[in-house]
Amino acid sequence: MIELKVARHTIGYCTNVHAGVDLESIRGNLERYAASARIACGLDELGVGLWLPAQAAVELSTQTDDFAEFLLQRRLRAYTINGFPYDNFHQDVVKRAVYQPAWWQPERLEYTQRLADILARLLPEDEEFGSISTLPIGWPSDCENDSMLDQAGANLRQLADYLQNVESTTGRRIVVAIEPEPGCILDSAEDIIDWFDKYLPDEVHRKYLTVCHDICHSAVMMEPQLEVLRRYAEASITIGKVQVSSAIVADWQSMAADRCLEALGQLQQFAEDRYLHQTGQQLAGGQFKLAEDLPDLLAANPISEQTQEEVGEAAARDPVGGDERWVVHFHVPIFLERFGHLTTSQQDVLECVRALLSEDSPNNFTGHLEIETYAWSVLPAAMRKRGLAEDIAQEITWFRRTLLECL
Repeated sequence: MIELKVARHTIGYCTNVHAGVDLESIRGNLERYAASARIACGLDELGVGLWLPAQAAVELSTQTDDFAEFLLQRRLRAYTINGFPYDNFHQDVVKRAVYQPAWWQPERLEYTQRLADILARLLPEDEEFGSISTLPIGWPSDCENDSMLDQAGANLRQLADYLQNVESTTGRRIVVAIEPEPGCILDSAEDIIDWFDKYLPDEVHRKYLTVCHDICHSAVMMEPQLEVLRRYAEASITIGKVQVSSAIVADWQSMAADRCLEALGQLQQFAEDRYLHQTGQQLAGGQFKLAEDLPDLLAANPISEQTQEEVGEAAARDPVGGDERWVVHFHVPIFLERFGHLTTSQQDVLECVRALLSEDSPNNFTGHLEIETYAWSVLPAAMRKRGLAEDIAQEITWFRRTLLECL
């Protein structure tokens, strides 16, 4: 296993929750929300996971000194970057566009190299590592042949060489963390391990190329957290970053038929058009199936669109066709455990953090923890009762308290 010593853990929130693709917007969002959240939390300093879309990254590449001073004055610590969304993450419809450009395209490599240069200059002196999360190669239907996958592997190896040069010239070690996501080319721990074995086998690759473990994504795939962490450790794959996120859970087995109907009505509120909401289904008998998007899944279930009176006996028999459980890729506030008839995967968050922070953890881990609830703007209105800065502050406060209880 590659040696990796971590002195402490760094906590922050991902700024992809804020709209804006240019540097001026990035600054404004940090001033309005991040600085305000820091004050609301009562913190001397707040970690921020920067989201720098391609346009802002180009602008920032020549203004890093000024931006570093901007962050310092507002007591914001830039320790990680979300390099997954390349372009406007807040347009009316994002869906599969977030997976472009893919890793077989040169634009993805150039963008990630630019982010590495920026982070190397922004990283605080006492931060041992900088991390950048990135997409899991691409979306399957965009990949026309195996040569595209081979090119993606070659681009990632070229990136590892580039990051090695960044460290040798700046003294700053930046790691890029591939983030498996449901439905993507790499959507599970098994996929990640197979990819590293085939395309990133050498130690130098694994020194700079790591995995980003998004807890919500793993929960949607119904992967046991301890099993995922164990497999990464055994495969000698470093965890470059953990994205602390929570999914929606519908535990159909625990509900009577009328409650199932009410829960389906609740889920309709989350079937929005901006983001892709992949949904893991545990079928009767325990088999797993992944639905590409929640709106499509609900549309395929006509009972969910009818009233109790209209469905009558059908509802009494089985409103969800025998499914035992759904887990929806919708990043809900991590401090929520239950709302209405639905629950969340908060227990996965607790299980993952406790395991990683235990003294006998076998995992190689940078210590970077990033709260990534980017969906505040599309949550049902009843779940957005305060301002965004206050909501972010509540998540940070809850997670810091939880982290202390795990130590």
